[in-house]
Amino acid sequence: MVPVDGSVALWVVLGLPLLLGALGGVARPARGWPVAAAGLLPLLALAWLFSEMSGAAGLSWEIELGSLVLYWRLNGLALLLLLLTYLIVYASALYTPAYLHEDPQRKPRSQAWFWPLLGLLTSSLSLIWLAVDLLSLYLGLELMGLSAVGLMLLTGKIHAMVAGLRYLLLALVGSLAFLLGVSLLLGAWGRLDLAGLSQAAEPGALLWVAMALLSAGLLLKAAAFPLHAWLAPVHGSAWIPVSALHASLVIKASFFIALQLWLLLVPEAVVAAWAIGGMAAGAVIWGGVKAWRAAKLKDVLAWSTVSQLGYLLLAFPLLIGTDSDVAALAWEGTWLQLAAHGLAKAAMFLATGNLILATGETRAEGLAGASRRFPLSLLSFGMAGISLVGLPPSMGFTAKWLLLNAALTGGHWPWIAVLGIGTLLSAAYVFRIFHFSFVEDAPEHEFHPVPWGMDAIALLLALSALLLGLAAEWPLALLRSAEGGS
Repeated sequence: MVPVDGSVALWVVLGLPLLLGALGGVARPARGWPVAAAGLLPLLALAWLFSEMSGAAGLSWEIELGSLVLYWRLNGLALLLLLLTYLIVYASALYTPAYLHEDPQRKPRSQAWFWPLLGLLTSSLSLIWLAVDLLSLYLGLELMGLSAVGLMLLTGKIHAMVAGLRYLLLALVGSLAFLLGVSLLLGAWGRLDLAGLSQAAEPGALLWVAMALLSAGLLLKAAAFPLHAWLAPVHGSAWIPVSALHASLVIKASFFIALQLWLLLVPEAVVAAWAIGGMAAGAVIWGGVKAWRAAKLKDVLAWSTVSQLGYLLLAFPLLIGTDSDVAALAWEGTWLQLAAHGLAKAAMFLATGNLILATGETRAEGLAGASRRFPLSLLSFGMAGISLVGLPPSMGFTAKWLLLNAALTGGHWPWIAVLGIGTLLSAAYVFRIFHFSFVEDAPEHEFHPVPWGMDAIALLLALSALLLGLAAEWPLALLRSAEGGS
């Protein structure tokens, strides 16, 4: 156990985004270079925290707040998720000044609020990745949810307000369910730390009711099928960098918590895990079909997120109650899929934002002729699509290969079918966008190319999702060190 007072790097990683967000709200940067310079500081703080591990399997801390004790830990999985968070937040922050400058409907006051909310979102996500007690996780969830809702409302449009307030209401319902589950666990066993609960909790009706409440609240926040109806309207009305952050990071936090709780508290709940597997199948197929048929570009990406989350939900039947070989493959594939989807979906949203700003079109059919005028944006979209579909050499391919091997090793044929159908549907909606883009007999429109930096940010994220499949051994080594949720 490392004394928390001795880990300055931990507090810097959690607190620096809040400070930078407050400074951004005051300064309101109109160019990317101040954001680029300031954004390097959290990455350096994260490198400092990495160095404190010094090759150890992990670090843990106890934070005493009067009679309350909070438990935090840093292991390979937390490191991977912290790095993913900081990279995507950095890219979105770099993209935002140019995006707001190009957006004719921007509001200066909204820009001022963007930066503090972004800082709060980053710190709350970092807390969730580090926390191993239910109180810290609840605090992280609430702060993340409030900052995400605030970011969604920044456009100030009526439909954005309606979608954002609906999102807030459903998030509060999810929080209430989560809090009720926490109260049951605390009342029954008097503990909030996950390690202690895993030892003290006894199978029975009370544990199942608590887990049902916790899972329902978290799956609602994660937009898991069939609790996903709020997602498309929210993404359709939000700023592009906000949608990128939400799809690539925010909904993943709830999934992360849910899977950790299941592995620690109900590791043999096979029937319930297969029920969630059924939800995964519904998400992959229904989300893929809706993405394929969606008319608006942002709706394509929103329904794609619903579908891709289904691959993560397959972790429940592949990890719960299976043998060690299946669980090891599923553990690595699940978190690699989360990282691959995060990078690819952020790149897709930014590339789509570039196309919308350049063409003035929000519908997929409006991209006719874009292949000649905006090849870089389409290249970024296509490379991110390669990872979403799961084609080599992308990280998405490596992740799905591991999930497929886990299903094959365990003889779980339904999940093999889900992976195959999902791959075909992903290819269908990605290539549908390219079909419209390469229509050459479309009438000429007045195009307005975006600054090169906006294209460059989307391209770098897409390249990361594509090429990290060739360097997957490093994240896999981190995941093996944290295997089993330790």
